[in-house]
Amino acid sequence: MAIDARVARATGTVPAGPARATAPDQVQTLADLARLLRELRRRHARLRGGPPLSYRELAAATGWSRGIIGEYLSGRVLPPTDRFDDLVRLLGATPAEQGALATARDRVEERRRRAVPTPVPVADGGPPVPRQLPADVPGFTGRAAQLAALDGHPATVSAICGTAGIGKTALAVHWAHAARDRFPDGQLYLDLRGYDPERPVPPADALATLLRGLGVDAAGIPVDLPGRAALYRTLLAGRRMLVLLDNAYEAEQVRPLLPGTASAVVVVTSRDGLAGLVARDGARRVDLDVLTPAEAAALLGALLGARAAAEPGAVAELARRCGRLPLALRVAAEVAAAQPGRSLAGLVAELPAGAGVPDLLDATGDPRTEVRAVFSWSLRQLPGPVAHAFTLLGLYPGTQFDRYPLAALAAVDADTAGTLLRRLARAHLVEAVGPGRHRMHDLLRAYAADLAATLDPALTELALDRLHGHTVDAATAARDALFPHDSGPPAAPAGPAPPLAEPRQAQRWLDRQRPDLVSLALHAARTGRAPTAAALSTLLWRYFEVGGHHQDALAVHTAAVRSAGSPAALANLANVQWWLGSYADARSHFEAAADGFQAAGDAPGQGRALARLAMVHERLGDYGPALDCLHRALTVYRRTGDRHGEASQLLNRGSLYRRLGRPVRALAHHRRAAALFGSVGDRRLEGYALGNLGATLLHLGRADQALAPLRRALVRCRDAGDPAGTGSARATLGAAYRVLGRPARALDQLEQALDLARRTGDRGLETETLNALGETLLDLDRPAEALARHRAALAVTARTGDRCEHARALDGLAAALVETDPAGARDHWTRALAVYTDLGLPDADRVRARLAQPR
Repeated sequence: MAIDARVARATGTVPAGPARATAPDQVQTLADLARLLRELRRRHARLRGGPPLSYRELAAATGWSRGIIGEYLSGRVLPPTDRFDDLVRLLGATPAEQGALATARDRVEERRRRAVPTPVPVADGGPPVPRQLPADVPGFTGRAAQLAALDGHPATVSAICGTAGIGKTALAVHWAHAARDRFPDGQLYLDLRGYDPERPVPPADALATLLRGLGVDAAGIPVDLPGRAALYRTLLAGRRMLVLLDNAYEAEQVRPLLPGTASAVVVVTSRDGLAGLVARDGARRVDLDVLTPAEAAALLGALLGARAAAEPGAVAELARRCGRLPLALRVAAEVAAAQPGRSLAGLVAELPAGAGVPDLLDATGDPRTEVRAVFSWSLRQLPGPVAHAFTLLGLYPGTQFDRYPLAALAAVDADTAGTLLRRLARAHLVEAVGPGRHRMHDLLRAYAADLAATLDPALTELALDRLHGHTVDAATAARDALFPHDSGPPAAPAGPAPPLAEPRQAQRWLDRQRPDLVSLALHAARTGRAPTAAALSTLLWRYFEVGGHHQDALAVHTAAVRSAGSPAALANLANVQWWLGSYADARSHFEAAADGFQAAGDAPGQGRALARLAMVHERLGDYGPALDCLHRALTVYRRTGDRHGEASQLLNRGSLYRRLGRPVRALAHHRRAAALFGSVGDRRLEGYALGNLGATLLHLGRADQALAPLRRALVRCRDAGDPAGTGSARATLGAAYRVLGRPARALDQLEQALDLARRTGDRGLETETLNALGETLLDLDRPAEALARHRAALAVTARTGDRCEHARALDGLAAALVETDPAGARDHWTRALAVYTDLGLPDADRVRARLAQPR
């Protein structure tokens, strides 16, 4: 190993290659330490005459995840002392080397504890270190005591609390920029939208965003909140990072986002006092009040320069009239800056009185009401169209916007809308959050909404009609670009629209707009605009499904069902329930949807509902109704000339025939489905068909022939960004490798498939893969591990009602127990036989023969 040559000589270990320059006693950074670990791993491989220990082998030996082992060896995470000691022993370090390396590790930790900035390496092809802080606030002044409190706070969580407009975000961002060298591993930022009128960011969605910031792609994000939180804590372990969580609603929204390591620091801003975070999680609260008179005057001085110095009395009065709120002071300063020839005293004299105006700051009756007068004064200085644009934005139910929603609301072209936004940004009435994108402070948004409520109701309805029409048009264009086989006849948008013709443009737009699309759908349902809610449910269902956005899907589809009750909305809701394993609920909703489509004469809709209903019946073991639904769906698609729909039903029918022991017929269906999908250009579902073709060849005992279509299926689904199809292809590849006597390759594929199934929430794939893992582990004479996998499958099927996989789990448990608990094995086989027999599956004959053998 390329460890210190002196240590090697002292222990009688001769390096198997040239010594490197860095020795353990010279290690200063985490990168140095990780390099030595990798060299130790390579030396160990040379000494044993084989490849280096794989992450999987190391995970099996330690019980750690492969992901965290990769973090240790790449230098992203410093292993805890006990794990570090175990790791170097596994990598073949001698006792003397272990001591030298332990000392080096402790030196790195001490340097990091003293906040000595050390660069964190990025593995080849790995994600960049996140630098997500918003721009620092220009002219920031005051808050010396609060900045000192943040600097000197030893705990890992700080909560900056105060009323709206008090400057919480400005303080947090300013401090974060000043302290960024203390966080060389990166800074994450997330607006939790705690006071969003429609939907604050749920913790699960917040974790998904943070994980993407840490370099995890969509397919790698677990579907459930505990899984996301665990991965998030793993990736932050040992890393010196800052996480700035802005605009939190309550402690429960924040708690799942806290790291499990003292190296990462969290700063939260909230109007709430976050007492639970202080009491349970050791957070230090930093309370903000209005600026002192001196601080307010200093801020105006920084923004207005010599004019402020020349009229100190007017500055003091302006500060008083602004309630010494930073937001109001900045808006007022912009009004003054726009009129350089006027005296400050003259401008202040024009500022309307705020007495008697309802307070906008919080619900506690805070008396500082002058801020509304400042907003009104600012608007009066703007040209009429700009002020009107601000009022119209009060109708927008989301939190971020570009020029296109404003163009729809104001009935102007996109360039004009962009100019209006820039004027509003200069007046500090909106703020930029990215190229071309803006948001509005909660206080300003509330003020704009109040102004919008005074508009002529007829004009308001027209503006909202245009906004909803624009949103539906844009979502339609994005759907058509990403999923052309779900598209209807092309239609030109009614107004200005973003460029969404290319799939990448559509994907980026949907990912960026997803929170606001959900907010608009919920707002539409709540305010009696059922057609918009129903349309967005229909347009977004496939995007939600492929991307694994299940909670957003549930919110949108449930709102559409409650407001519109359309068959399409019922089918979309049922689809999410089926995906997440709520098979009984999915069945009732699909049945209602199919009846509704038939009554409406909607043949394509009826075909889709019947096809999905068939898959639910299959999972529940109702194979007769499943076949009937598939036959009816196939008839619908052939009658309407829908080749894509026909291919989908051939795919589904082949899958069911394979389960029923009719593999030759299944093979023909899958070949025809693959050919049809290929002819219409749907490479993603061609991958599904190829995967099922490979599975059928495997069922026929032709495992060697199955590998080629399975590998093509993996490429098709992976290239299409479909984690479910990718996981299914990997699971079937694992089964093929098992049959071919390559159990190590089988385990690798199956474990990757299980990971994808759990991250996407695909309960059907999860149970199938758990059972396949159990069977493979038993082949490797690892019965205890096999038992664990089959028991996990049994637990999932008990919740979902998947009878076939439930019987398979019982079957696998019996096989794993036959040597150690023959009576228990017999009991499990008896229970499996009852289910297989009731389902009419050919597996019953095999189990019956096994039970007939002597004990």
